[in-house]
Amino acid sequence: MTPRPTDLGAVPQRPDLGAVTPRRTDLGAVPQPPALGAVTQRLTDPSARGLAEAVSRAVGDGALAPGAKLPPVRSVAAELRLSPSTVNAAWQLLRRAGTIRTDGRRGTSVATAGPGRYRAALRHTPGFGLDLSTGVPDPALLPPLPALHGLSPAPTSYLDAPVLPALGELLREQWPYPAERLAVFDGAMDAVDQVSTALLRLGDLAVVENPCFPPLLDLLEVLGVSVIGVGTDAAGMLPDQLATALTRRPAAVFLQPRAHNPTGASWTAARSGALAGVLAPHPQVYVVEDDSAGDLASGPLCSLGAHLPRQVVHVRSFSKSHGPDLRLAAVSGPAAVLDPILERRLLGQGWTSRLLQHLLLTLLTDPASIAAVRAARDEYARRRHLITTGLAAAGINLPPGEGLNIWLPVADEQAALLNLASAGIGAAAGTAFTVGPARQPHLRVTVGLIADGHPEVSTQLAHAARAATPPITR
Repeated sequence: MTPRPTDLGAVPQRPDLGAVTPRRTDLGAVPQPPALGAVTQRLTDPSARGLAEAVSRAVGDGALAPGAKLPPVRSVAAELRLSPSTVNAAWQLLRRAGTIRTDGRRGTSVATAGPGRYRAALRHTPGFGLDLSTGVPDPALLPPLPALHGLSPAPTSYLDAPVLPALGELLREQWPYPAERLAVFDGAMDAVDQVSTALLRLGDLAVVENPCFPPLLDLLEVLGVSVIGVGTDAAGMLPDQLATALTRRPAAVFLQPRAHNPTGASWTAARSGALAGVLAPHPQVYVVEDDSAGDLASGPLCSLGAHLPRQVVHVRSFSKSHGPDLRLAAVSGPAAVLDPILERRLLGQGWTSRLLQHLLLTLLTDPASIAAVRAARDEYARRRHLITTGLAAAGINLPPGEGLNIWLPVADEQAALLNLASAGIGAAAGTAFTVGPARQPHLRVTVGLIADGHPEVSTQLAHAARAATPPITR
């Protein structure tokens, strides 16, 4: 039933509506609902792009909280005096950018964080013509897997060695320092998880790089471990900032020695020595190195284990180089650290599939596979170089680096994501990678997935980097 006007003033509106130009009565303006009020304050361009930017800015400012319901399209169109098609187009942009979600009859709402900051950063939604948010390798550059019937017979006993002897021998030959213990785990994060669970306790402190790989931050949060972020440059973690962080007596330090995700930084021998010098007076602090790029990194592998073997756990992943579904990583460390973890593991999965270890051994020794991984490494370097060169031509100079990703500085994270989404390009929000407030917004862009069209993509990235939502007008 439509309420009748009375002498007290205006006809009350449904709670999901509001007006850009409020109707006047003797008692004043009819208030807008919070959602449209926040958008109206930020709306300076009555186009689909302008509306999407206004909503994005309201979300970024915290005026629209995760989970906040948005009015129906026709209601928004009527109250903002826009066409429904304009609002629909804006909502499509926002959905592609991961800012809002539509859930059938439940309507449209501001997207909420997923199970962790990393999944929230990816904002993976169908429809991107070029999704550079994922951080995954290009499937076309992975080495072909040999037929399983061509592999050597796998062990058939529960009592066989957890690590295939031939694989262990090969890994030790390639390892950056003599390893006291060597193990194989179900991927790098499985190794980091089990090592972290063994070394850390509720309330401990851990030092991480800033920016950092978000799943590590999610893992430490689950363990109840607080983190101290230490800045990085083109050669990795900064020794002077690490020295300051160590005064707070952390239990562990987590580092990426090369092709740092997200920046692409790799240690030099000098930086590795400097970090070891800072850590040497703190023998109670363990160091966990995550060499996630593995064979896709072109530079020499510098490990703190060469300086501090009793403090270092070194993790080498084969996922990006040989196949994510292999789920394999090799781990070295002091016996005092790894032996209890391996004993505890016997009560669970026991060991990592020896059949997969056979497959990895074949990939690491087969000449065609070795050549394929080297070709992939060179191709990723070429793709990264083409994008960074294009960005430099547009006035955006990035520090040297390697690997699949670049760490792109932007004027406004939300505006940059929206700008790229409107061009059919996905990127990962930099907020999830940073510890504490960021001095400079960034996006992580997986340029290793750009097989062609580098000049056009560089131009779009540069345009997005400079995109800024119009200032609030009142």
